[in-house]
Amino acid sequence: MTQTSEDVTWLTQEAYTKLKEELAYLSGPAREEVTAKIAAAREEGDLRENGGYHAAKEEQGKQELRIRQLTQLLEKAKVGEAPASADGTVAPGMVVTIAFDGDEDDTMTFLLASREYASADVETYSPQSPLGSGVIGHRVGEDAQYELPNGKKASVTILKAEPYSG
Repeated sequence: MTQTSEDVTWLTQEAYTKLKEELAYLSGPAREEVTAKIAAAREEGDLRENGGYHAAKEEQGKQELRIRQLTQLLEKAKVGEAPASADGTVAPGMVVTIAFDGDEDDTMTFLLASREYASADVETYSPQSPLGSGVIGHRVGEDAQYELPNGKKASVTILKAEPYSG
């Protein structure tokens, strides 16, 4: 199966390593801990009214979901810098500067990447967010529209789009 640019999540080596370590912990020691909690709660007797058992089972479900999410994310991850767009086209892995409603004084700069891997030095918007999906594919100098939570449309002008060098 060939990956398209929408399927790829660009990660720094640091973020990739951190996520691999989290996956290893959740798949090993954390899984053993929750299994032990469930076993201990089972020994307390009647499972229908056993709050500890139900809490441990819920924790296990959340943990297994996170393991699946991390596994899927890491399978699609590319480590390093996102490819530079030679023509200034906005794509995931880029730092984008926009002007709201064409007002050069009302600007915002953000990293277009998965929020989970946000950088401390720049605000991060997901490519799937309304703003992120609205600007993807647009070039520097172009206007882009996205839908606000209230259903109205907002317009922005792409001022800059550069590969993230975090």
